[in-house]
Amino acid sequence: MSISTFSYVPVVLLLLPAATPAASELTLVVDLQPVHELLQFVDQRLASIYPIIQNFKSTITSDPLGITASWRTSDICSYRGFYCDNPPDNKSAITVGSIDFNGFRLGAPTLEGFLDMLPDLALFHANSNEFEGTVPSGVAKLPYLYELDLSNNRLTGPFPTVVLGMPGLTFLDLRFNQFTGSVPGQIFVQNLNALFLNDNAFDRLPLDNLGISHILYLTLADNRFTGPITPGILKSLATLNEVLFLNNNLTGCLPYELGLLREATVIDIGDNQLTGTLPLSLSCLTKVEQLNLAGNQLHGGVPEAICRLGLGNLANLSLSGNYFNNVGPWCRTMIERGVLDVRNNCIQKLPSQRPVEECARFFGHMGTCPRMWSYSYIPCKNPHSAPTTAPSP
Repeated sequence: MSISTFSYVPVVLLLLPAATPAASELTLVVDLQPVHELLQFVDQRLASIYPIIQNFKSTITSDPLGITASWRTSDICSYRGFYCDNPPDNKSAITVGSIDFNGFRLGAPTLEGFLDMLPDLALFHANSNEFEGTVPSGVAKLPYLYELDLSNNRLTGPFPTVVLGMPGLTFLDLRFNQFTGSVPGQIFVQNLNALFLNDNAFDRLPLDNLGISHILYLTLADNRFTGPITPGILKSLATLNEVLFLNNNLTGCLPYELGLLREATVIDIGDNQLTGTLPLSLSCLTKVEQLNLAGNQLHGGVPEAICRLGLGNLANLSLSGNYFNNVGPWCRTMIERGVLDVRNNCIQKLPSQRPVEECARFFGHMGTCPRMWSYSYIPCKNPHSAPTTAPSP
């Protein structure tokens, strides 16, 4: 292990009073801001990023927790938020392998010249800070970076397409920023396991068949997405464990391909403007535990085949705030068990329903969905599809 050094020259200020005193009255003051020492680094890689860190420190506009006070000496591995490790290309070297600024509330006008200049970085987590600008274009050149969390900052602009050139990236979190525009289809077929884009101002999803996606966790909630949930995007996302579309402006009907998400445990498409009936393919979601379709304009009867999911993993099926007008015995049992929520619908003789007049107005202007044949299609063999009697509550 080599020792690298940096030499810093002291700044000496000679303070003279207004009236020149005797030489004994002169005061010698040493400004210690530039550290008067020979800085020693345990590895050249640490020495090379020291000025990068110091330059970034000089741009910090907010540091209420005093985090950067520790960013001073040559012992970079002791800086708060910095974590050292051996880089993959040299197991005897020491470098900064990860950064965790989560909750530090640091402010800076940009991450350019810092994040993209740390060549051995594998993880960068900066949740809950006040960083501005966008994702630096140079991050695509970081060969080891596989987790990037920039959530809850003040980043702006269109989707940072620089991440499309990062095949090693497996985790991308851009939640709670101010990104706008469309989300490119290519991001869904990266090697990502987790993609969190909620609470921005994105407004367009890709429409075409994207290919095979590896994403397990996808959050698109609380944006401004419009248009339908297309069959193509659902076919591409067959490996999903959790998907959140809630609180957007999505329209159109639910495609039967939603039932192809057979690995999903959480599906939330609540608080949109979706309409039509429920496709029977939803009965194929045998692993689902939470299914939220509340706050839309769905209508018709609630299929018994879907309610029978309550015999398996389903713990919460929320259909409240729609226009359903009928439930069968299995669904009534799920209501009584607290699994199915159908409040604020149009189901006669059930409590907490919409006024009759409101339901009548809706049914008078109700449209139809394309591919009506698909709503009775069940693309699986469902173990709960054929019981003959409903269970007792």
